[in-house]
Amino acid sequence: MLSLSNQELIRYSRQLLLPEIDENAQLKLKAARVLIIGLGGLGSPAAFYLAASGIGQLTLVDHDEVELSNLQRQILYKVSHIGQSKSKAAGKTLQALNNQVSLSSISEKLDEQNAKSLIENCDLVLDCSDNFKTRYLINRLAKQFAKPLVSGAAMGWQGQLCIVDNKDDNAPCYECLFANQGASSALNCDTLGVISPLLGVIGAQQAIAAILLLLGEGNLPQFLQFDAQSFKQSAFSFATSQTCTVCNKR
Repeated sequence: MLSLSNQELIRYSRQLLLPEIDENAQLKLKAARVLIIGLGGLGSPAAFYLAASGIGQLTLVDHDEVELSNLQRQILYKVSHIGQSKSKAAGKTLQALNNQVSLSSISEKLDEQNAKSLIENCDLVLDCSDNFKTRYLINRLAKQFAKPLVSGAAMGWQGQLCIVDNKDDNAPCYECLFANQGASSALNCDTLGVISPLLGVIGAQQAIAAILLLLGEGNLPQFLQFDAQSFKQSAFSFATSQTCTVCNKR
């Protein structure tokens, strides 16, 4: 039977003071299997906070290697990690943070075959990728396997968060909001730039949303936009699109 050790009770003591997170809730987090796709600017803070919060199993997926230009915003890595696999370097960093969390590092590019297996065998998906092709693939499979999805994006000074609880058959999906029209995958931080702390804001929000979904707590918005220059944040809902190829698939 799953239980919390004395070390875990001490480690998560400040979290356990919250009325929403008693020992049973912490055990839910310990039993959870979260898949994080993309270990860059968004995946870094999201993974840090989920590991620190006591998510029992984290699967880390990224096929890239650490580069010097990553260090401006990808806080999982240090200079000594340059040239190493991101997923493996991230695993080492997170293991050093919390050795009571089970970590699996996947240094493969996401495709139809491995994405199916990874998404089917998790409890929740964090999309921290940086291109539309990957986002649409993740969205379609998360819908297919009824897995809650928290998708983040950030460029320039603008960040956004899309939260889809696919356990609800009637929930609209990412493609309902952003129609798949072959959008260019070149639109990302590498081409447009990004202010470093913005990734921390959005990535941390992804982690909070994941925890709330796993605990069944909170009245979460479906979509959030954040402007780092004005500090203005807005939330709104959206409906299932009649032209969405995912939600209206026969």
